[in-house]
Amino acid sequence: MSVFASLVERLADLLQPLFATTATAAAIVLFTMLVRLAIHPLSRAAARGQKARTRIAPQLAALRKKHAKNPERLRKAVLELHAKEKVSPFAGILPSLLQAPAFFLMYHLFSGDRMAGHTLFAAPLGDHWADALAHGGVLGPAGRVYLALFAIVAAVAVFTYRRTKRQLAAQPLDLGQPTPGAGVIAKVMPLMSFATLITVAVVPLAAALYIVTSTTWSAVERALLFREKEAPEALATHA
Repeated sequence: MSVFASLVERLADLLQPLFATTATAAAIVLFTMLVRLAIHPLSRAAARGQKARTRIAPQLAALRKKHAKNPERLRKAVLELHAKEKVSPFAGILPSLLQAPAFFLMYHLFSGDRMAGHTLFAAPLGDHWADALAHGGVLGPAGRVYLALFAIVAAVAVFTYRRTKRQLAAQPLDLGQPTPGAGVIAKVMPLMSFATLITVAVVPLAAALYIVTSTTWSAVERALLFREKEAPEALATHA
């Protein structure tokens, strides 16, 4: 944690001539982007794993239907399918898990008091939205900073919501097979993108900056990583 904090402080010193009193806020954004760039290979591996699981999902559904009354035969058939298609059952899961420590450390760094004493325009990085409301209200100097963050998060959430809805329409969770809770999950999953609005409202501003930057990066990254798959489908639809 102290290493991360030192790196952010050094970045802030370097950015001081350009950003003056908002140098620390700029350093948080830049540091978050650098970390996301460093773990981008893991994101690419997770995307490849997700594509692989999606590709064999119909075959898995057929096997589940065929061997519904024979769990042992189903297990063997699934393993054979994974071996035949050269797909690991953990493809896409392990890379995502490996990213978790970095996100955990960064969140705790920026949600602590290490960024106290610095500001983003008129909003102290150690304060919360409630503090901004108490000192000037929604349209006060600090309140307007939060309004800008909420606008960015809302735009990203809408983009992610629409994208998730399209993905679920193209690849249903149940794949034609009865799956307990699949309907509820399909309805709730797209709405999860809006939960970031609540998070930004309750965490310190430094952590909110990290969350907004990381969430925006994730939305853009997933759009780029999965564009190859969607392009042929779009051409097929218009053909």
